[in-house]
Amino acid sequence: MSPELARRAERVRLALFDVDGVMTDGTLFIGANGESFKPFNILDGLGLKLLRSSGVATGIITGRASAAVEARVAELAIDHCVTGASDKLRADTGLRESLGLDDTQVCYMGDDLPDLPVLRRCGLAFCPPGAVAQIREQAHFITQTGGGKGAVREACELIMQAQGTWETRMRGYL
Repeated sequence: MSPELARRAERVRLALFDVDGVMTDGTLFIGANGESFKPFNILDGLGLKLLRSSGVATGIITGRASAAVEARVAELAIDHCVTGASDKLRADTGLRESLGLDDTQVCYMGDDLPDLPVLRRCGLAFCPPGAVAQIREQAHFITQTGGGKGAVREACELIMQAQGTWETRMRGYL
């Protein structure tokens, strides 16, 4: 990890993630009655739990309202969830201000154009490799794993490693 990336990750107190294309591979399964199903990755889920237990608040900002997302948020005890966000920057601003955080203390992972304003403002910008070019250009770190395939876990581990909490979180498993 470069010194600049480590410096950015050390400051993170709130980790925010998009859902479609980040926590999932971007595929939407929509049933005949309009219900949606999303394939979430178990590696990402544990990564979010570990990050949260290390003292970093977790959150989701997504443009789509979805019962599947709300169920996953509850299951993982994610701290903050904004669904149906037509303006993700406004959602980010509200969360950041309510927690008394500055831009450098927030990281965000996104993959498409609606994520661009938040990625430009946050202190640490992540994206999966399948993100659109404009997002990849703004990212401080592009994960090796794809959206819905462990990209969120990779970002969580990077933050914990920079903050020196990764080894402590691993003790219970080793």
